[in-house]
Amino acid sequence: MTEKEKMLKGEWHDANFDESLIEERRKAELCCFEFNMSRPGSDEQISALEKLIGADVPKGLTVLAPVYFDYGSHTRFGEGTFVNHGCYFMDGGMIYIGKNVFIGPFCGFYTASHPMNIADRNKGLERALPIRVGDNCWFGANVSVLQGVTIGSGCVIAAGSVVTSDLPDNCMAAGVPAVVKKYIEQ
Repeated sequence: MTEKEKMLKGEWHDANFDESLIEERRKAELCCFEFNMSRPGSDEQISALEKLIGADVPKGLTVLAPVYFDYGSHTRFGEGTFVNHGCYFMDGGMIYIGKNVFIGPFCGFYTASHPMNIADRNKGLERALPIRVGDNCWFGANVSVLQGVTIGSGCVIAAGSVVTSDLPDNCMAAGVPAVVKKYIEQ
C-alpha cells in the first residue's frame, strides 16, 4: 500500500519523507501561489482554484486570497460557501464543507496529527482523519477545527474557538476546546 493510500484511509503514513506526497504538496503550493497572486475574481484566479481542488468551482463559491491547502484535491466545497482571507486547509484527510457555509478570516481545518512519541514523530509519521462540516454553518475569525471532527448543519462557531470534538446540528459553540453554549431555533 502506498503512503497516499494509507493517508486517505486514516492510517499512520510517512508524510514528511515520501517523495510522491512531497511532490503533490509542492504542486498544490504552486497552485496556491497562482491563485493568491491572481487578480481577484479573474478567469486566471478561477482557473487556478479549479486546478488546485481538481474540480469545477461550485456555483456561488467565493474564496478570498490568500488561501492555503496542503493538497487541495482533498477538499470539497458546497455551493454558496464563502471563505474569507487567510484560511488554511490541511487536507491530508478529506475536508467536506457543506453548502452556504461562511468561514471567517484566518480559520484553519487541520486533518493531520503526529505521534506523541518523539522517535516515531521524527520518522515523519502522520495520521490524517477527515473533517465534515454540514450546511449553513458560520465560523467566526480564527477558528481551528481539528482532525476527525464532524460539525452538524446550522452551527455557529464563535471566533477563536478550537473544535476538538463533534458538534450537533443547530448549536452555538465557543471556547478552547469549543463546547455547546446553546441551541439555535431555526
